[in-house]
Amino acid sequence: MKQAEPAASGPLSTTRWLSPENHAAVLAVTARLKDQPGALLPILHGVQQALGHVPEGAIGLIARELNLSRAEVHGVVSFYHFFRTRPGGRQVIHLCRAESCQAMGAVALEAHVKQRLGVDFHETTADGAFTLEPVYCLGNCACSPAMLVDETLHGRVTPASFDAWLKTAREAS
Repeated sequence: MKQAEPAASGPLSTTRWLSPENHAAVLAVTARLKDQPGALLPILHGVQQALGHVPEGAIGLIARELNLSRAEVHGVVSFYHFFRTRPGGRQVIHLCRAESCQAMGAVALEAHVKQRLGVDFHETTADGAFTLEPVYCLGNCACSPAMLVDETLHGRVTPASFDAWLKTAREAS
């Protein structure tokens, strides 16, 4: 059962929905990166790497640390498909949906993967093992269709090779 998040300390609180540990993690990432030019994207990547997602409550804190509006930060988080506002599974599967992959069978592969996992894009399997995400180019067009699992790129993925990968992944967990 999901535990209730701590309530905000005030109407404009930047810590709303962040545990003290997550608040500290977000501050550590922002302190390390906020002086870089164009710091917002590296900070969002850093927060997602540290926490597995960018919690809604982190948006206000990041905005405050960068002197941006919450809307500016939220706009970037919601624009890029890479960022999640909810925790993902233990492994995140990105399926390429770009034209090259589609021309080489990605639409059928997508249907197969969704059926095998029992989830749609942006969802996590009931056991928390896998999150399925779309991506719009992995830069692996010569080996379409492509799939990225965590940081491992797979090319020429077929329904059969996905099933073999999934079997191995489930046995390893």
